[in-house]
Amino acid sequence: MYYRYVIKELRHRSNRTLVNVFGIAVGIALFVSISAVSTAYKTAASRPFKNIGADLIVQRAEKQQDQPDKRIKSMRGIRLPFSNQLFEAQDLLALQRIEGIDATTHALLLWEFAENGFRTIMGVDAGQSSLGAGKVRDWVKQGRFPEKPDEIALEKHFAKFQKIKPGDTFQISGHTFTIVGIIEIKEGAQVAAANIYMPLGIARMLLARKPDAMNLIYLRLNDPSMLNQVKSQLAAQIKGASISSSDSFLELMGGVSMISEKFSLIASMVALLGAVSLIMKTMIANLVERSHEIGILKAVGWTHQEIQKQLTAEAFVQTLAGGLLGILVGYFISFLLGFLSITIPIPWELNPVPAMAKQAQAASQIVRLPVSVSLPLAATAMGLSVIIGCVIGYVTGRRTSKMKPVDILRQL
Repeated sequence: MYYRYVIKELRHRSNRTLVNVFGIAVGIALFVSISAVSTAYKTAASRPFKNIGADLIVQRAEKQQDQPDKRIKSMRGIRLPFSNQLFEAQDLLALQRIEGIDATTHALLLWEFAENGFRTIMGVDAGQSSLGAGKVRDWVKQGRFPEKPDEIALEKHFAKFQKIKPGDTFQISGHTFTIVGIIEIKEGAQVAAANIYMPLGIARMLLARKPDAMNLIYLRLNDPSMLNQVKSQLAAQIKGASISSSDSFLELMGGVSMISEKFSLIASMVALLGAVSLIMKTMIANLVERSHEIGILKAVGWTHQEIQKQLTAEAFVQTLAGGLLGILVGYFISFLLGFLSITIPIPWELNPVPAMAKQAQAASQIVRLPVSVSLPLAATAMGLSVIIGCVIGYVTGRRTSKMKPVDILRQL
């Protein structure tokens, strides 16, 4: 194979070379950008759990009361959310029998319907600051996290709405608390959001039910691949439990996310095959145009293998250049898509705000679409480009075996 001849041929037929390079670049760019967007939606859906260090959140919804005299007659005061009823001691024992759980922590979420409005209260387990609602200890923007029985911290937007700051006092169910900190919830972590934060023991005191009351359990797994297996065991062991994971968010997102998840590979491969078809058509047409040249080469002693190597090298160089260009274009498209924001709906059972409250629109969270081109994705795209170049070169080279020099030269 003559490398100089490869370069000269590509330069001599610059128009066809550019068509081939841009064709494969478009296919690779679409493959890279569609795959990156698909991965970005999955990453966005998992961000609420990643930010609190959990893989699963376990809750229990309130049972419907069929008897009118047993229904709640008033919403005033401290009460449990509809989707967060208390767990029993046997539920915790059941967790210990499930394999694959690395760490657990719990919290107590309360609602208060007061004369001056509605607020959510989160009792945080101070012993687990790296998991679940305990992560809010790392998100204190001003002041500190409450440590004493008469101290609380407020979420930033709630404090601004109430026009209060650290050092002020706040009334909860007739008790006076001092505000010692302001907490800013990390983007995408609204599953751990509340208006008011306090130590778990104080929240239990406000509920005045059980000294070990809890209605939120956060779980971290030893191996994320065991997610479905652990969810099945939880459903069997804890009757009536509602188990949420990143899949719960992805299902609610629907639309583009579901299309990306189910059809991203198909769509990107179709784009790639379209580019391959374009190149194949161009190179076969090029082969017909070069039939006289190939006949002369065979007449002066070039073997079939040498011609096939020549054509394979030309296709390889074009697809290699197209692959590199496609990755760069795909990276640029992904960079631009990274400025978009998407809305992630919060599943009903994870929404701390009741539907009849004014803050009911908080049932969704807006996050930046985390689009990025990973090294494995770029390597896969380049590998596909190289494979395409070799296949196209082999196919076009095979066609030369049917060309007889005498027949070609007879047409000169």
